[in-house]
Order: sequence, then C-alpha cells, then structure tokens
Amino acid sequence: MDEQDVVKALAALAQPVRLKVFRALVVTGQAGLTPGTMAEGLGMPANTLSFHLKELVQAGLVTQERASRNLIYRAAYERMDALLGYLTENCCQGASCTAPPKSCC
Repeated sequence: MDEQDVVKALAALAQPVRLKVFRALVVTGQAGLTPGTMAEGLGMPANTLSFHLKELVQAGLVTQERASRNLIYRAAYERMDALLGYLTENCCQGASCTAPPKSCC
C-alpha cells in the first residue's frame, strides 16, 4: 500500500458515520450487509448511508457485490490489513518486529 492509498483510506475513516458503517461491516464478516439492513441497524436514512458507502468503496475499504436484486457490502479485510501493516511497519522503534501484525479475520 502506498502513501497516497493510506491517506485516502484514513480520510474515509476520519468521519464518524463512515467509521461506524465500516465497523458494522467488519463485525458482520464475510456475509456482508444490504444497505437496507445497515440503514435500519444504524438508524440512518438510506440516502445518507449511500453517500458514506460510496466514499468507503472509493477508498477501497468496502466492496460491493450484486446478489440478485440486492447489493451486498463487505469490509475489504485485505485492504484493512494492508493499512494496519503500513501504520505499524516501524512499530518497534525502527527495528524489525519479531512477529508481523495479524488480522483478526
């Protein structure tokens, strides 16, 4: 992950609603959520949610897949892991870390 991608991802998460949406998708796992389910669970209007999902998709943190008549959104775990890896790359005072950071998923 290059610096420009990191800045884009962090900017997308630097907004309370988008952070809440992203965390909900991370908790849900690979099953993902439809916009209707997310809007209901997060208590927000569908058009507001749509705007924030678009930003997360553009940052590469969320994927969108069509399943029949529904859209399914999922957290992009590989991208999340790459972001965390970039942020913790030199976490041991510049020395190589004994163990690389692991994803929870």
